[in-house]
Amino acid sequence: MLSPSLAQEIAGDTSAVIGFNVLITDATGTVIGSGDSSRVGTFHEASVDVIRTKEPATHTTSQALQLRGVRPGVTLPLITDGQAVGTVGITGTPAQVRRFGLLVKRQTEILLRESVMLRSRLLAERAAEKLFADIASYDPHVVEGEFLLFRAAELGFDLRLRRVAVAFEVTVPDAGARRQGAPTRDMALIRSELLRTVREVFADPQDIVATTAPGWIGVLHRLPARRPMTSLVGDCRRVTDVIAAQDGLAARAGIGEPASSVGALHDSYQDACDALRLGARVGSETRWGSPRPEGGGGSPVHLITDLRVHQVLAAVGQPARNRLLDLTAADLLTQPDWPVLRDTITAWCESGFNLVRASAALHIHRNTVVYRMNKIEQITGRPLREHRTTMALYLACLADRLGSGVPPAGDS
Repeated sequence: MLSPSLAQEIAGDTSAVIGFNVLITDATGTVIGSGDSSRVGTFHEASVDVIRTKEPATHTTSQALQLRGVRPGVTLPLITDGQAVGTVGITGTPAQVRRFGLLVKRQTEILLRESVMLRSRLLAERAAEKLFADIASYDPHVVEGEFLLFRAAELGFDLRLRRVAVAFEVTVPDAGARRQGAPTRDMALIRSELLRTVREVFADPQDIVATTAPGWIGVLHRLPARRPMTSLVGDCRRVTDVIAAQDGLAARAGIGEPASSVGALHDSYQDACDALRLGARVGSETRWGSPRPEGGGGSPVHLITDLRVHQVLAAVGQPARNRLLDLTAADLLTQPDWPVLRDTITAWCESGFNLVRASAALHIHRNTVVYRMNKIEQITGRPLREHRTTMALYLACLADRLGSGVPPAGDS
């Protein structure tokens, strides 16, 4: 329980402060830390009785000569959870060092408790990370869901509760995007700081928070009954705002679907990662010339429910998307204002084929929308009010956003 490295650190630092040699033994009386390094590894006979009785003992010069490895001074038990786990001794005449005894004992016990708590917390974090990783890679043909339910229960988590997966990605922006003079940050070095930030918001005892890779943090958030998703979006936004406020960092979040089984949690986390990946490709762009509203692309928080069509298109692969784009919008692609026409088609479809809402989304006059739509109809030879035709064009526009390499309108 009392590690030699910690004992040596405590003994060395304390000896330097009080001016007397401090010695620490383990529960067998073996010296594991001392201001006099030559005593490390030796046997301190006086510690045996101190550990047995849990009572301090003092030794004069004549008494010390009769005991193996003992010098004049005071020896006190180190007590943790009612058990003597070792001793701390101070070398010197008892009259000189007795006044330091209780202070050194208490300080050593405090440091020992803190070390045990830190070790326990680190072990709990590693166990949570392993559980999270097993859920993220869950395959019912390899691991039974009941086994993961049991392991989670041992850690205090009930995977049968309704949860939703959230994936956070923290990155260091390019030098041009960082504030002048802001230091660069290493994700591995600030891992604990990032985990603490996420846990301060996702503080429910049933929330499972773990790092999944450098700069990536996953959350399996317990979703209380009747809690709207907008509230979860707000929590994610709080996390990204706090992280973004730290110089040199940028953060985004992806949110999956609610789940209450191991398999569904696996799918929810994969969806959250897809939301992050797709949000980076289509969501961070300006939508029709202006930032998207909360929960949309202009936000650092992306919901898979807003990106299901994109997810399906991404799953079919780039060759199929390119073929859809070339066969459906070939004539439009040759137009110099293709990005503008593409955004107009997207706005028209996502506004429910409503002219007023489309013009509001594009922040342009409705007559401008009518002009663009007429142009699109003339080029394609198909009416945009024919929904089957328009939906094919809409999917082609999304395919273009996902990976044709054509920059969005207004980008350089």
